[in-house]
Amino acid sequence: MLAGWKRRWIGWRNGVIGNSRFQRWAAANPLTRTIAQRRAGGLFDLVAGFTYSQTLSAAVESGVIELLAAGPVSLADAGKRCGLSEEAAALLLRASAAIDLAQEVEPGVWMLGQQGAALRGNAGVLAMIRHHRLLYADLADPLALLRRERSSPTALSDFWTYAGEPDPAARDDCNTRAYSELMASSQAMVVEQVLAAYRFDRHRSLLDVGGGYGVFATAVAAAYPALNTGIFDLPDVLRHHAGESTPVSRQAPTLHPGDFFRDPIPTGYDCISLVRILHDHDDAPAADLLSAIHESLEHGATLLIAEPMAGTRGARKMGDAYFGLYLWAMRSGRPRRADEIGAMLNRAGFRDWRRVATDLPVITSLIVATA
Repeated sequence: MLAGWKRRWIGWRNGVIGNSRFQRWAAANPLTRTIAQRRAGGLFDLVAGFTYSQTLSAAVESGVIELLAAGPVSLADAGKRCGLSEEAAALLLRASAAIDLAQEVEPGVWMLGQQGAALRGNAGVLAMIRHHRLLYADLADPLALLRRERSSPTALSDFWTYAGEPDPAARDDCNTRAYSELMASSQAMVVEQVLAAYRFDRHRSLLDVGGGYGVFATAVAAAYPALNTGIFDLPDVLRHHAGESTPVSRQAPTLHPGDFFRDPIPTGYDCISLVRILHDHDDAPAADLLSAIHESLEHGATLLIAEPMAGTRGARKMGDAYFGLYLWAMRSGRPRRADEIGAMLNRAGFRDWRRVATDLPVITSLIVATA
């Protein structure tokens, strides 16, 4: 009954909104004009969104963001420093200003806009923007990407070798280092959200499964010096760990080299974390990983899952649209709703699970499960 009413209501609503006469009336009516303008702007943003992302990419890759961060810059100097003609520099700066990356403070003089200033202070986002050239290549024909078999190679699957190449012996060490560095640079935002949402002083020890260069484990240990920490990741990742991570806790994390799909999960920890790991893998291997983690934990121990999740209020575009297409192009994994992860946890043997609110779910959501 309720479902039928909802379908009828949505059908009527869509008929009204899609009617060109209604659109003209709403735009001309003083009571509805603001709403109509906002909806028209939102629709145009969908149409033009690709050019916004390319403007962002050009501003970062050309050095405009770094240049403007140093202080006011003339148009001529911006063109010279970025290898652009004055006309091209003007176009890029005006386009950047339209999305608040830049701001013209006086005729011909430019500084960072508010979004540009926020971007300048976020090394992880800057690294992801540079990395997106691979995603853009895969999305050049999105329908063709969706129609191809998921086993077919892509630029992203070639980059994320743990997803594209299941055999550890066949993985390229340079690519392993490249994706580990990207993960490390972009993980600081996640660490901040998790530390603000969850207290680790209830635990004796923490094992970060798939912990890479140790950004998460090291940050947690710095905030909770009494906590013993460990990292479980591929041997070729951990070989680079010492050069990329500077532990600031009372002791360095214990390194456990291994493949969490092939080797037993290290035991003796009363808390295990999966930080942006589960959504990188398809359902069957993700379920196997949760079962293996459950087997490694003692009764009452804790599993933390931190990653963007589908269907999350305030973060649906990130969870469903961005990560949906990104992981499809990566040829491994998918964004999952919290209740889907909860069902997987239950099947793996966990007694219960709960969501823990984070300040910025667009960066990460958090689930805590009890073994």
